[in-house]
Amino acid sequence: MVSTKDLKAAQALAPWLLLIFLAIPVLVGLAGVLLPSIGYSSAADQQALSLQAWQSLFSTPGLFHSVLLSVIPGLLSALIAFIIVFSFLATTSGGRTLNWIRRMTAPLLAFPHVAAAFGIAFLLTPSGFLFRLVSPLVSGWERPPDLLIINDPWALTMTLALIMKEVPFLLLMALAALPAIQADQRLAVARSLGYQRSTAWLWTVAPALYPALRLPIFAVIAYASTSVEVALILGPSLPAPLSVRTLSWFNDPDLSLRNLASAGALLQVAITAATIGLWILGERMISRVLAYYQQSGQRDFGARPLALLGRTGFIVTFSMLTLALVILIIQAFAGRWRFPDSFPDSLTLGHWRAQLPLLWDSLATTVTIAVTTVLIAFVLIVLTLEQQVSSARVHIGTGTHGNALTRVNHHHIISRLLYLPLLTPQIAFLFGYTVWLEKMQIPPGLLTVVLAHLVFVIPYMYLSLADAYRGLDKRWPMLAASLRITPARFFLRIKLPMLIAALLSSLAIGFAVSNGLYLPTLLAGGGRVNTITTEAMTMAAGGSRSTIAVWALIQAALPVLGFATALLLPRLIWKNRRGMKGFMQ
Repeated sequence: MVSTKDLKAAQALAPWLLLIFLAIPVLVGLAGVLLPSIGYSSAADQQALSLQAWQSLFSTPGLFHSVLLSVIPGLLSALIAFIIVFSFLATTSGGRTLNWIRRMTAPLLAFPHVAAAFGIAFLLTPSGFLFRLVSPLVSGWERPPDLLIINDPWALTMTLALIMKEVPFLLLMALAALPAIQADQRLAVARSLGYQRSTAWLWTVAPALYPALRLPIFAVIAYASTSVEVALILGPSLPAPLSVRTLSWFNDPDLSLRNLASAGALLQVAITAATIGLWILGERMISRVLAYYQQSGQRDFGARPLALLGRTGFIVTFSMLTLALVILIIQAFAGRWRFPDSFPDSLTLGHWRAQLPLLWDSLATTVTIAVTTVLIAFVLIVLTLEQQVSSARVHIGTGTHGNALTRVNHHHIISRLLYLPLLTPQIAFLFGYTVWLEKMQIPPGLLTVVLAHLVFVIPYMYLSLADAYRGLDKRWPMLAASLRITPARFFLRIKLPMLIAALLSSLAIGFAVSNGLYLPTLLAGGGRVNTITTEAMTMAAGGSRSTIAVWALIQAALPVLGFATALLLPRLIWKNRRGMKGFMQ
């Protein structure tokens, strides 16, 4: 049995370990690419200051176009996803539709980027499902049309896929922030003054909600402008986006290109920062325009466009992701399927029989890494949140300031560092992290991959759990203390069971994030750790559609199983405890 003393010791240590796991890999990684970019590279035996890497980078053919292929998807995907989410919330806030959407957001977010990209590719390629549905009766095509849709030179299809994936993320962040700003009350007051629902939401809720979404939006820009896996599947190749070209330089057998890759990684950091700067400039301009219309007193300003954009945008997003999943399922079981047939001539298990012997090792590795990462992150996050809540309770009860100061410092630092790995391009600090591992003579393997995954899993799990954990009624611990229940016993036997739904949901989100990580697995594992995601990306280079669909479907199924478990397990545990139903909302 864990004693109260042991629990307090673990609580005191957990925030510092959390900070170490978040900050050290990023800071060490950035330092690891800075030095080679200016000529200091132990791998290439160079120890003199030099700007040759930067000269080589800026003389690289097609560099400007590669930079644009980072900026355009970064801005467009964030902007369009933001408009869809805000328009949808303006249209549905205060209604029953939002409660249903709240339950659908997490599964949509769980759909991995790689699987979604493959599904969208199977939909939109000239020989894909959507073209088959209109051929030949509507289009007249007996053969696939000669259209460059996938891998188009301006990465529009890649941007579309990113939008499909970022809408659920921003919606989840917005839904988590709405209770804190008392959105329903704001909306009710504005509606009582005669404003239409959408207009009332735009003038009262949106200004309070947007500051809570700024960092998530910046995270979307950072990911979209540096995406590797989606770019490899849907992006152009001549030239490729800067992140893809940087990865190819880093993986080149010629070690002298490591310096060029380091310079490219730092340029990617600058591009991402500049893209975020453009967003900040744009938001200031738009806020002034909206302030002008807000003062006009119009009760129905933008109501129809917001309703059209919100409902249409979300329906298209939901439909595209659903169709992507459906086409993966069909393709994984398809027999002969010639164009322009809308559906395959037959269904077969042959693709599964051929791939299952190859799947097991990668599947076991994927689950091992994800479970290990999630459990480590879970323990650290729960203990950190418990430390914050306990310190706040002591401060309120005693009027002292020492513990409160510790709590504020931890909370303030962690809340800032949570977005550090999400705002810093993966392509930048993961290179330096890999170089640092080599210098420390730490062989790549499961341990290094788990450490790399923690950097990305911790922020998502922390953000998904923090509000529910801190929102638990503060009278419960006082009631337990009045019954002489020790803090450790209350924590283990009462508090954690009451939060079982939120805890399992956080675990499912962490499992889904770890399952979908490609670049951290590839670089931290030195190409020696094969997961479902890395193998699916390898298949993309030369595998058949059905083979790719099998691997992508397995990758998509893992997080679905995680969320299904998180949804059903609390209901099974408390099936005879109707009073606990409120804690499962």
